Parts: sequence; C-alpha cells; structure tokens
Amino acid sequence: MIGSWALIFLLGVFALAVLSGSTAAVAGFGIGSLLTPLLAASFGTATAVAAVAIPHAAATALRCWRLRSNIDWTVVRSFGLLSAAGGLIGALLYTRFSNAALTLILGLLLLSTAVATIVDLPSRLRVRGAVIGVLGLLSGLFGGLAGNQGGLRAAAMLSLSLSPVRYVATATATAMMVDLVRTPIYVWQAGGVLQSLIEPLSVATVGVLIGTVLGERILLGLSIRQFRYAISVLIGMLGVWLVVQGSK
Repeated sequence: MIGSWALIFLLGVFALAVLSGSTAAVAGFGIGSLLTPLLAASFGTATAVAAVAIPHAAATALRCWRLRSNIDWTVVRSFGLLSAAGGLIGALLYTRFSNAALTLILGLLLLSTAVATIVDLPSRLRVRGAVIGVLGLLSGLFGGLAGNQGGLRAAAMLSLSLSPVRYVATATATAMMVDLVRTPIYVWQAGGVLQSLIEPLSVATVGVLIGTVLGERILLGLSIRQFRYAISVLIGMLGVWLVVQGSK
C-alpha cells in the first residue's frame, strides 16, 4: 500500500518526467536537467545522477529510433564520439568531484551561451573545427560527472546550422552514445541502491516516453527562428537554476 506522501511524490515524478521528455523532444536536452534535482532532493545527488540515467537512456533510445532518418552522421562521428569519450571519463570520476563547483561552472557557461544566442552571436562569430570538438568532449564530461550534458551540447550544436528536426535527431544520437558508456558504470557504482528506487524509476521511465511522443508534435511545427529562440530560453533558464544551486 502506497502512502499518501509517496503517492504525491510519484505523481510529481510522473508529471515532471512527461514535461522533461517533451522538452527533450523539442530541444534535444532536458530530462537530466529537470528530473535530477527532484530525485537529488530525496535520495542525494550521486544516487539521483545514476537513477535518472535509466529513464534518460530509455527516452533517448526511443527518440533516436523515431528520428533516425534525420541524423547527421558526419556530426555524430566527430562531435558524438568525443562526447562519448568525455562521458566515459566523467562517469568514472563522478563521485570524486564537487558537484557544487561543477554545477556553478556549467551554469555560467549556459547563461553565457543563452545570451550569445539571443543576440544572434553564432551567426556573426561561428564556432568551427576543433572548438566544436572540444565542446563535445566537455559536454560529455559534464554529462558523466553531474548528469547534465544537454545544455552545453545544444549550445555547441547551434553553430552547425542544422534544421530543427535534424538538430534534435543528431543531438539525440550523440546523447545515446554518451548513455551507452555512462549508464552501465552508474549502475555498477550505485549497486543495490537503485533496486530500492524501482517505483520512481518505473514511473519516470513511463513519463519520459510519453513526453517524448508528445514533444515531437511540437517539434515538427516550429520554424528555425522559433526553435533557436526556444533553445536559448531553455538554456538560460537551466543556467540560472544551476548557478543558484552551485552557489548554495
């Protein structure tokens, strides 16, 4: 028998999971950014990072399959592989670093990116070549260390001038590569702790899958200008939240 508070918590997890799945379908990121804080408040950051990786991987796999025909494999073979390498390193080290410091740095980076994108700096000063690769490595590293990779990855990929659907499909394929290398490590390091979280993890997984399907309806109706602005706002909001959390 589930208690009233436990039921409220599960309903909250489900609602946020649907929202995060929809957000990720539109922007290419959002599941880890939205779900991790909720679970961290109840179970601790290290456990939350490992736990959220499971619904994140499920939703990413579904989104990757549904958008597979729009993936830019040239980007995946360069930017994606470097992201996966960074994710592997980060996952191996995620319990050894201060999440507060990492969160603050990442938040400042995302805020800077949001402002730059809103004033259309990418069209005036495009990031190219090795710099994009470095950002791919860093996004994977942060994804492995603190469970947040999408914002930095989204920021880097804005310079690639991809259409909205192609952008999300390619970002999703990159996220899938990171999930493939980090999730087994998380599960191994978290051990039996995740077994006690079967209920919220199941609810979260169902929620993000539903949100993924719902979000695709929004994605297909966006213009490139609307899409870029929406991503910038999301990155900025995430940046503000991360700065606040990292400053505590």
